[in-house]
Amino acid sequence: MAFKIKDLDDTQAPLLDHLIELRGRLVKAIGALAIAFIGCFYFADEIFGFLVQPLTHAFPEGEGRLVYTRLYEAFFVEIKVALFAAFFISFPVIANQLWAFVAPGLYAREKKAFLPFLLATPVLFTAGGALAYYFVMPLAFTFFLKFQGETGGLQAEALPAMGDYLDLVMRFILAFGVSFLMPIFLLLLNRAGLVTRAQLAAARRYVIVVAFVIAAVVTPPDVISQILLAVPLLILFEGSLLVMYFTEKSEARRKAEEEAAEAALALEAATGEAQPDAADAGKASPAE
Repeated sequence: MAFKIKDLDDTQAPLLDHLIELRGRLVKAIGALAIAFIGCFYFADEIFGFLVQPLTHAFPEGEGRLVYTRLYEAFFVEIKVALFAAFFISFPVIANQLWAFVAPGLYAREKKAFLPFLLATPVLFTAGGALAYYFVMPLAFTFFLKFQGETGGLQAEALPAMGDYLDLVMRFILAFGVSFLMPIFLLLLNRAGLVTRAQLAAARRYVIVVAFVIAAVVTPPDVISQILLAVPLLILFEGSLLVMYFTEKSEARRKAEEEAAEAALALEAATGEAQPDAADAGKASPAE
């Protein structure tokens, strides 16, 4: 049996029913987040240890320390780590609840158009976060640690605080992860008819400037991080234009096929109407 996406529901539920359903979906999403948070809080030390690895490798062998200057800082770091990890783990459930709430109000064609974007969101966000963790952060931390040494007769030593380091790591991952969602945003705008590929291609020089401005705002104030975010953004932008090109080409081919089918039906209908007249004329001519 072939999988078929149904059209929007025939029933029109009253507003109260929609609010009750929304409440149920929110309860399930928050429940999934809470369960994931409990599990992640139990493994918070291991998760934070994983997040610390880029800094550990940036320090010379056997050196480097993390400190906390407030007695409660280490505890709240574990809470933030657990919540940060819980959101990623529970995101499939949250996205599924969002889709289950929105999908009944969409036509089948709209569902087919929106579903790929929903599936691509975690993939692109994970790709951006992975780029930040495995490539950008090691380079950035190595760059920052080069400023250690003797300054004015005093020894300058990097003693990052746990809370500050976690904030920096979360900033890196979120900045790269959210920035990698740009193709989804552009393709949705294109699918909605708000922008065209030609308009975006004509604005390429402005996009380059905006990409470097975004990279300068969301990343730490070092040139390496900014370039390592701006360049992937520009590559993703060009990839979005390429996807739009093939999408528009496919859409034009589909419309041409539909128009050809409609023309064939119209011709068939016209031919079918003319045939009885010709037959009647053939029968009438011997009688004359």
